[in-house]
Amino acid sequence: LLLYISTRLEDLRIKLENEGLFNISYVVVNHQGAQSQRKFHRLKESVSNYIAVYQQEEQQDDVWTTLNGNKDDFLIYDRCGRLVYHLGLPYSFLHLQYVEESIKIAYCENKCGNCSYTEPDIDDICENITKNADKLAEPKPTGQHSHHHNLHRHGHHH
Repeated sequence: LLLYISTRLEDLRIKLENEGLFNISYVVVNHQGAQSQRKFHRLKESVSNYIAVYQQEEQQDDVWTTLNGNKDDFLIYDRCGRLVYHLGLPYSFLHLQYVEESIKIAYCENKCGNCSYTEPDIDDICENITKNADKLAEPKPTGQHSHHHNLHRHGHHH
């Protein structure tokens, strides 16, 4: 499953670059379990060198526990390292638009004023993205109650 996700993430990375969104860092965090560790090299080979693959050690504190998340979550940070979105299942499925749109919004937001990390000449690209941002609506969970913040917008209190 993770190999499928990493391939889809690579496709998304290429798509965003083709749309003009550069200098985005991507990191895949591999599970701590022995089975996941055995598949680490296959996972690393499934993505380009533009996506880092981080292998947790079995004895270290679990990254997902530290980040208050689960292994299938996407945590999206802005260019200053502040958590902007934390997407859990089902919103983290890459065939849906939530991860892509969240990355675009985090890329284009200018919450803190002028930023030395902002890419030059992104105004036109971001103008189109912010026009579409209002279309990112949170679907209503069906069936069982979920206490996990599936699509959660974080303020800049990090």
